[in-house]
Amino acid sequence: MQVKEFALYKGEEIIAMGTKSEIAEQLGISVCSVDHYGTPAYARRTSEERGRRLIEL
Repeated sequence: MQVKEFALYKGEEIIAMGTKSEIAEQLGISVCSVDHYGTPAYARRTSEERGRRLIEL
């Protein structure tokens, strides 16, 4: 099984890269929070510049 890699952005800046659990560990947050950054609901409630975006690589 291939592991999915992600990148977490805030605006144009890359905050972290790796699996969801690796990103959570790097930032000191839960995997659930990292997962939430990739949802359409979160994208609607935050602006591109201020919100974080989880992108699958």
